[in-house]
Amino acid sequence: MREIALDTETTGLDPSQGHRIIEICCIELENHLPTDQIFHTLVDPERDIPEEATRVHGLTRDKLADAPPFADVADEFLAFIGEAPLVIHNAEFDLKFLNAELERIAKPSLPASRGIDTIQIAKRRFPGARYSLDDLCRRFNIDLSARSRHSAKVDTELLAQVYLELIGGRQAHLQLAPWESGEAQAGGGEIRTARQRPKALSPRLHAAERENHARFVAAELTGDVLWRWGKS
Repeated sequence: MREIALDTETTGLDPSQGHRIIEICCIELENHLPTDQIFHTLVDPERDIPEEATRVHGLTRDKLADAPPFADVADEFLAFIGEAPLVIHNAEFDLKFLNAELERIAKPSLPASRGIDTIQIAKRRFPGARYSLDDLCRRFNIDLSARSRHSAKVDTELLAQVYLELIGGRQAHLQLAPWESGEAQAGGGEIRTARQRPKALSPRLHAAERENHARFVAAELTGDVLWRWGKS
């Protein structure tokens, strides 16, 4: 199963007011675990960056002087995410900005159905709790020392860890279901039956030992013992 953990940084809170993306990071997940495949870029927003936004992520126009505009990275970004589901903390926010950028260059939008919102998962798991990325990292004892400021790359790395914990941790695929030979298990690979010995092992108890055990059971373990249930 391929998924993409994704985060952006922006010049503000609302693309309808002219705010733009200034950083994108995507980390590939296979079976919910990060691979070494990462798409990360700074983006020239082609506008000023308000001081209040810079206080959040530390990015300024000078730091983005050599960054490409979104139009120059759009194809690489879209190729990286492919058709995979997008794991996002507050998916509505990031998809709104990404779709505004895609619309600006006449590219198809990303449907909301592709978003896996970790806030919504957290709300179902922990009703009434706090759902910020910091709060969820603390809940799961995930190291926050690298997050002195918002950063799409750092936040995506943390998001990948939070997502794994939200869906059940590193044993998310452990399933205690009856095994059936040759059938594929939902969400996993083929289930295999245990190999059988070509020849059964010889008995390890001597006849005298079996007789002694039978006499002990008959003489000492009387009454309503478990293995007598259902017997007359």
